Amino acid sequence: MTIDNITKAHAAGAAVVAGGVADAASKKDAAELIAKIKDSSAEVRTKAWLGAGPAFATAVNALAEVMTDKDLEVARAAKRALWQIVHYTGRPGADKERQAVADKLAGLLGDGQPVAVRREVLWMLSEIGRKKAVEPIAALLTNKELREDARMALERIPDKNSLAALRAGFKSAPEEFKPNLAQSLRNRGGKVRGYECVKLVPVKQTSIKPLK
Repeated sequence: MTIDNITKAHAAGAAVVAGGVADAASKKDAAELIAKIKDSSAEVRTKAWLGAGPAFATAVNALAEVMTDKDLEVARAAKRALWQIVHYTGRPGADKERQAVADKLAGLLGDGQPVAVRREVLWMLSEIGRKKAVEPIAALLTNKELREDARMALERIPDKNSLAALRAGFKSAPEEFKPNLAQSLRNRGGKVRGYECVKLVPVKQTSIKPLK
């Protein structure tokens, strides 16, 4: 082995060690964050969620779990902390961090999670979700409790895949939900025949005629 190869091997080993230390530190930080979010002091909780942004993906699942805590103030602090992470990782130049958080959030859309958590996650993904988030979101277009939130999330994700998901959802949607999806398609620049914007449909009869 040449000196250059030895140097590269040492550098690679150091990087692995450093990565392991960073992961451990991140998990420790996440555990400390959760402890503060659950603290009985409102001041401690507030300080914790305000500074939660840099916690990144490591704390996502734990915070989602605390969002359903029986103590409403603790649950509210957990939700605010998770939103801080979403906003922080959504900043320009943080693509890797954003994707890591979005992946964790997408994993919370399954049936095993409470509806309230899934609904909040859908809106979070509407902020930072991209191509990989489209499929799990689109799957909820058939869920009567969450389909409206899923529709809006897809509408807000600036990706051709989200537009395709809205079109596919429109084709297979029950009749009562088609006008909602049609509106999302129009908002994304598409044209939909046969389903007028509900805002333009008169709800009361009137004898007033337009000026000529």
